[in-house]
Amino acid sequence: MNTKKLKLLDHKYIWHPFAQMKDWMKEAPLIIEEGKGARVKDVDGKWYIDGVSSLWVNVHGHRKAAIDNAIKKQIGKISHSTLLGLSNVPATLLAEKIIKLAPKGLTKVFYSDSGSEGVEIALKMAFQYQQQTGNKKKQKFLTLVNAYHGDTVGAVSVGGIDLFHNIYKPLLFKSIKAPTPYCYRCPFKLTRATCRMKCLGEVEKLMKKNHRQIAAMIVEPLIQAAAGMLVYPKGYLKGIRKLCTKYNILMIVDEVAVGFGRTGKMFACEHEGVSPDLMVIAKGLTGGYLPVAATLATDKIFNAFLGEHDSKRTFYHGHTYTGNPLGCAAAIASIDIFKGEKTLKALQPKIKLLETKLRKFKELKHVGDVRQYGFLAGIELVKDKRTKREYPMSDKIGIKVIMEARKRGLIIRPLSDVIVIMPPLSISKVDLSRMLDIIYHSIRKVTED
Repeated sequence: MNTKKLKLLDHKYIWHPFAQMKDWMKEAPLIIEEGKGARVKDVDGKWYIDGVSSLWVNVHGHRKAAIDNAIKKQIGKISHSTLLGLSNVPATLLAEKIIKLAPKGLTKVFYSDSGSEGVEIALKMAFQYQQQTGNKKKQKFLTLVNAYHGDTVGAVSVGGIDLFHNIYKPLLFKSIKAPTPYCYRCPFKLTRATCRMKCLGEVEKLMKKNHRQIAAMIVEPLIQAAAGMLVYPKGYLKGIRKLCTKYNILMIVDEVAVGFGRTGKMFACEHEGVSPDLMVIAKGLTGGYLPVAATLATDKIFNAFLGEHDSKRTFYHGHTYTGNPLGCAAAIASIDIFKGEKTLKALQPKIKLLETKLRKFKELKHVGDVRQYGFLAGIELVKDKRTKREYPMSDKIGIKVIMEARKRGLIIRPLSDVIVIMPPLSISKVDLSRMLDIIYHSIRKVTED
């Protein structure tokens, strides 16, 4: 089709997510039609490095033969069959693979279609578990300021990013919020070297005061991704696990963004030996091919839902495409690639390269902080480096930087004025170096020229 017409059709019919459409309508949209490896091509024939992993989902690269073939093979059998009252082969086999990979103690898999839905399921499971085990007063959830767990009403209720969530407050249930471990902008005006993790101490204060009412605490392990790649102090996550156990509060970990190799291990929880009560996975589960998510639970939680038919202990929740065979086939192939190609081992030198090349960003006049964990990084831009003063939202600095990078052949996406680095795990060292060079020069041009 004529590319000019495609762009007109986009403007005429599509309402894009997280986009101010007034601004969108002023510019010709970038429309992707092809991908290969860590690169994508637009309808005008220009290739770009996919520095955002197609929104944090692509793991092994585009058009990965093993995943392509697994989906084609499954299409030749059946593309969809419900899990309501039935099962299917790929969903069954995938569940076994997931549990063998998951932290110790997680034994059951409940499928859904997205990370937001997976979080909704975890919240409902935790609530119903408490109701069915005699803890009727445990109806609240503890979460962190700056948390992001998705965009459905329940997920937003345990979120904490005002820019995204403020408008919806009348729709939400109230959650208890603990201070976020945002070391660059510490809410207590302390430094990491001397704070003794006061942020963790504040969590305990809230638990001590409210534990009889708290059903669960939900937390993104190691990093608050959508908040701007905020990296927790070492030991914080393990500390949360200990506190949840101490105060009889279920621990839900949201591994949607950080799971499947992003931190250098299969799951972020592994870095601190944490086994949660409930865990949500999505995004990289299928290698970035199809929308499949899962909420993992322990036997303790699962058993609380068992009873006679008229006991009404059933988990009354489900989705039409739960356990979709095509998505599950893609996920099986993706997990097999991790083992067959030793993906995590091959990633370690690239993590070191990323760490090395990020050092020079600290020299830039308007880079306030550089945060990295494994193959995830965030570069926070500030108007005044000495005072950490932020740019006015109207300056759209993050957007300007990513548009400059686009001119240079790189697609990335900012979180406000934090430039996010999250390429496919399969990216070559050459492309990774090129990506970082483009980001460096784009930041310097936008903020210093």
